[in-house]
Amino acid sequence: MASLLLLLIDKKLESMKKKSLLTFAAAAILFAGLAVSCNNTPKEPEGIVKESFGTLSTGEAIDIYTLTSTTGIKVKIMTYGATIVSLEVPGKDGLLTDVTLGFDNLADYEQNRVFFGATIGRFGNRIAQGQFTLDSVTYNLATNDGPNHLHGGVKGFDRVVWNAEAINDSAFQALKLTYLSADGEEGYPGNLEVTVTYTLKGDELSIDYEATTDKATPVNLTNHSFYNLAGEGTILDHELYINAPAYTPVDMTLIPTGELVPVEGTPFDFNVATTVGARIEEVRGGYDHNYVLAEGEGMKLAAKLKDPKSGRWMEIYTTEPGIQFYSGNFLNGRQKRGERVYHQHTGLCLETQHFPDSPNKPEFPSTILRPGEKYQSTTVMKFGLE
Repeated sequence: MASLLLLLIDKKLESMKKKSLLTFAAAAILFAGLAVSCNNTPKEPEGIVKESFGTLSTGEAIDIYTLTSTTGIKVKIMTYGATIVSLEVPGKDGLLTDVTLGFDNLADYEQNRVFFGATIGRFGNRIAQGQFTLDSVTYNLATNDGPNHLHGGVKGFDRVVWNAEAINDSAFQALKLTYLSADGEEGYPGNLEVTVTYTLKGDELSIDYEATTDKATPVNLTNHSFYNLAGEGTILDHELYINAPAYTPVDMTLIPTGELVPVEGTPFDFNVATTVGARIEEVRGGYDHNYVLAEGEGMKLAAKLKDPKSGRWMEIYTTEPGIQFYSGNFLNGRQKRGERVYHQHTGLCLETQHFPDSPNKPEFPSTILRPGEKYQSTTVMKFGLE
């Protein structure tokens, strides 16, 4: 009887062991399946990362923010000048390449004013003789570009520290930067409250500008990023399309004459995509001209840039009436990031804007902002591969 009882107990224990082994095996299979499933799920972008980028010679601390999209694009923006420090875009191999020019450290940005990636204001581009008259009052500005005023003066918006607010959303990441430009700053009238918001969503980086004032003042804000979609070499073999029937010719000091001249049949015609270097020798000093964009309400395609080697392309959409095409003529090998030296034509700019010297050219679209009005402008860069 005792032997029979022991036999029954042994069989019961053996049955329990088999069930435990089966349960463990099933759990292992389930866990492995979940692991595979997780590995196949698209990686969610990290949250916005805030880091220190150093301290200015004035003692002001500067932060840098990294925004990442679901498609892998990464943009770094610092509070000094509300500046794009780098913009990394994936290639066909999936590897990221920085498609903008910039410096490795804050000291280089402070000591070399080439406007890499900076927010430009209060007035982007040039104002003739550093002077304009508004409501019967003549205002005198710094002449920091030969006889003319350029990009807001000696201490434009690219040389000031902005307040920053990171915005994390399930669909996008954004950085909101604000600055108060005091009445009389760089000679401009009115306290101007400015907001610049960078939003990274999918394959698009958008820049929204807003401003209000308590006194009539000119406002013309833009971003001064230098692009090279290959991340190396020059941009002379980049293919460029500009959706513009006309441009504004300039005098010897790069001030518009006031004319709107058709581009057809000239070296300024990029209505059919053409390499930047194809006719650059026909343009005195290289391209540094404002293009009159085709008319249209709201957002419109302003330009498309393509690097034929990597297949990367960038489309620019804007609410602005003009775009400044600058072919990096003044880059001279004194600027570099790491081991990469920036020589002439290493990068180009496509700055969406109102026309240069508009405060002195009543025939141009007005850039005057008055109390009770809101300045609003949007530019979008969309990236892709062919």
